[in-house]
Amino acid sequence: MKARYVVLAALALLAQVVEAQTPTPVPAAAPVAQSKGAIIQRIIVKVNGEIFTQTDLETRQVEALREQKTQVKNPQDLQNDALLVKALAEITPTILLDVVDELLLVQRGREIGATFSDANFSQTIENIKKQNKFDDEMLKQALAQSGLTMNELRTNLERRYLIESVQRNEIMRNMQVTDEEARQYYKAHPDLFKKPATIMLREIFVEVPTSTKGAQTVFNAQAADDAKEKIEAARERALKGEDFAKIVAEVSEGGSKANGGLIGPVVINELSEALAKAVAGLKPGQYSEVARTARGYMFFKLESRSEEALEPFDTVKDDVIQRIAESRLDAETKKHIEKLRAQALIEWKDEQYRLIYEKAVKEARGK
Repeated sequence: MKARYVVLAALALLAQVVEAQTPTPVPAAAPVAQSKGAIIQRIIVKVNGEIFTQTDLETRQVEALREQKTQVKNPQDLQNDALLVKALAEITPTILLDVVDELLLVQRGREIGATFSDANFSQTIENIKKQNKFDDEMLKQALAQSGLTMNELRTNLERRYLIESVQRNEIMRNMQVTDEEARQYYKAHPDLFKKPATIMLREIFVEVPTSTKGAQTVFNAQAADDAKEKIEAARERALKGEDFAKIVAEVSEGGSKANGGLIGPVVINELSEALAKAVAGLKPGQYSEVARTARGYMFFKLESRSEEALEPFDTVKDDVIQRIAESRLDAETKKHIEKLRAQALIEWKDEQYRLIYEKAVKEARGK
């Protein structure tokens, strides 16, 4: 089961659009009634007393259409635009199926005592900002572009947290993976458990001073020549066998100076093109040529190389078991939902939506 809630693209939340083979008619929204100044929402379904409304459905329909790069200017278009109506006929069965499944899992999450605290929310927000290199203002802008408020973001994150708590505590915990299954998976997927080729380097960096004129950064030609002369002299000392750490301490202006110029281990496949070219073909103990960078001059000493190698099974056994469990998670989650669904009180307030949902359930079971 994959939850259909969209926070923003950077969150990488679970989302999947399942295309129906035959378009299913979608009921038109009933007019919103008002009573004593309060707006009465049209209820589509109650799941153990928790409601899902026409407005909730329209919100998810718009989100699903946006995932398909279909623009929706306002909810009324969902009923009036022929192309949108056709698209809705294809996505609505999956939305209804996912909504009920989500509600069942979220409710179960609460039953087992999972809570999404203020601390959880704050940490998640910090992770989002860090992963996407956002500051507070950039996050605010991303939310605005996604049409979300901070409260709506928290609701979506809490839903995900509760669902994952059920998966973690009631589904994955009960999965049994035998040692033989783990070994067979390990043998069948060697590329997943290889230790990548790495190198250890030492560097010396000499900065070229700059100045600013107007909005432009200006390099002084004499300063650049002096920096180049300084680093080439340092390389000559290294080539003559002088202690590299001593040269680093006297000459280098890089951030690695306090560590004797040491960098790494660095995965070779993750090196920048320029750095990969600089150290290509070097053997341990050899030095690269001096290279110009945006900030100055640098050269490297190759300390060591480690070739790509398959990790021993005992070292990665936990990772193997985790991967097997994750590969089974969707199927096991569906089984768990079937149990929750059998025990739930699901009250449909719209007969056509009920028929659409029940058809989607049958099709899901047949897959």
